Amino acid sequence: MKPPGVLAAKNIAKEAYIYGFPIIACYKALYQFNVDKTNSQYKGPFNTVLNDAHVFTYKDTAIVTPNSDTPYSMLQVDLRAEPIVISVPAVPRDRYYSVMLADMYSCNYGYIGTRSTGTEPGSYLIAGPNWTGATPPGIKKVFRCETQFGLCIFRTQLFGPDDIDNVKKVQAGYQATPLSTFLKQPAPPAAPEIQWLAFDENFFKTDFPTALDFLMQFCPEVPQEKALRARFASIGIGPNKKFNFSDLDLEHKAEVGIALKEGYDAIKAQDAKIGTDVNGWRVGSAFGNRAFYHGNYLLRAAAALAGIYGNDAIEAVYPAARVDSKGQPLDCSKHNYTITFPKGQLPPVNAFWSVTMYDGKTQLLIENPINRYLINSPMLSSLKTNADGSLTIYVQKDSPSADKAPNWLPAPDGSVYLVIRLYWPKTTPPSILPPGKGTWKPPAVLAMN
Repeated sequence: MKPPGVLAAKNIAKEAYIYGFPIIACYKALYQFNVDKTNSQYKGPFNTVLNDAHVFTYKDTAIVTPNSDTPYSMLQVDLRAEPIVISVPAVPRDRYYSVMLADMYSCNYGYIGTRSTGTEPGSYLIAGPNWTGATPPGIKKVFRCETQFGLCIFRTQLFGPDDIDNVKKVQAGYQATPLSTFLKQPAPPAAPEIQWLAFDENFFKTDFPTALDFLMQFCPEVPQEKALRARFASIGIGPNKKFNFSDLDLEHKAEVGIALKEGYDAIKAQDAKIGTDVNGWRVGSAFGNRAFYHGNYLLRAAAALAGIYGNDAIEAVYPAARVDSKGQPLDCSKHNYTITFPKGQLPPVNAFWSVTMYDGKTQLLIENPINRYLINSPMLSSLKTNADGSLTIYVQKDSPSADKAPNWLPAPDGSVYLVIRLYWPKTTPPSILPPGKGTWKPPAVLAMN
């Protein structure tokens, strides 16, 4: 193949950056959660269910826009040697739980849980791209992951601080077992050791080709990406390739730098366009499987930027707001805000809803004096309603008056980012579904001063 010219190489580099952005974001979580034992985000080894018996706080920084409603359990599967069996216990019908299966592309390829498989106990097989066996006995369903590694995210509903021991009991029933152990058979040969590439934030910048060269070995080519991968290989990006930015001449360095900026700007612009504007909230669906994205790698990258590892809309919808009712940026150094749900018009869900506050720049949870990161439906009994039966949430940096304090959502002294979560949204009116066109609409954020 004839090497592309400088301009063509720039365009391919931009395409590769957009394609690779979510893969690198997934690797950041993998490396910090499961490889780098010195990292504050380290949780434990591969192929082990790692339970957090608490909700996420400002100290959790490996992924942006995390939920603080459900204690997480994480399972990073290494599928190179053999499949992994996930076993779940019987879960009470009133306690929502889900296991979201995500590959290294950040695609959600399957679900286990209350909505998708019910609350009965069961075992499910997670198979890598090279496994070709039949469904083994004792397995309810086989899920196929396109990549050699993948993150399985368990979300278990917490009804309040005094409920955590009940959550722990459910989490204790989550198990991950190699298929050979599950079947009581000899184990296959172990997969080779990996010389992990130390994660660096510059992987999102000029070192992104180096990161992709390393990571694409774990992401085998699929038929629909054959031509795409060939284009990347033409400029030295791909498994067993070696693209080194420092080796380029000045002209190529300049063009790759432009490609990177154009790629990131395109991702940011797509992020801003996700969904439909509904009362100042962006309501849409940016998460799903390969068929959902249908070759739209820009949307996939924007979803990873907005908040990687989000759910499919049928599992959860996330209206997000950066502006108030007048279209002005949310900034609690300048204004206090209110969000009022009219009587009988709380978010319509089968499981639960929440309103969560994030720093507007980092999209991370915010340290605050009362350790409150959200207001959610399990808190309804402690919230104060208005005389007309409506519910007002107060979004501000300083504590409001005593009568309003139960409904206070502490904000930073600066820009803010708000997300409403509707878990297992209702499908009959009023409903948030389909996202952006539903019969239920989130109320506008009003500036009060």
